[in-house]
Amino acid sequence: QLQLVESGGGPVQAGGSFRLSCAISGDIGSTRCTAWLRQAPGKERVGVAAVNGDAITTYADSVKGRFTVSRDNAKNTLYLQTDRLRPEDTAMYYCAAYCTNAASRLSVFKYKYWGQGTQVTVSS
Repeated sequence: QLQLVESGGGPVQAGGSFRLSCAISGDIGSTRCTAWLRQAPGKERVGVAAVNGDAITTYADSVKGRFTVSRDNAKNTLYLQTDRLRPEDTAMYYCAAYCTNAASRLSVFKYKYWGQGTQVTVSS
């Protein structure tokens, strides 16, 4: 069992930045798969960025060059640095962990454990 708790979101103007954190209770080293996903109002949840136990990262095209995902196994924490934010980045951001299948690392169907989400609202 893992429990995930996100923090670090809020309102920001376009061009601003946040660092989102996801505290994982339990042994993050026990799962090779962690990711950030987001859900905008009226839209489906989609993958944003993923990182595995070898620090290999995967990004959605919409955030490449602006977002950076990382993990600190010693602190059991997953991070998402979000820079040059745009209004279209407005969404609830969720962290997820523990792969259950061979789906894409950015697939919402890949992960067993989810946080409750943190809201990011970007105004123009």
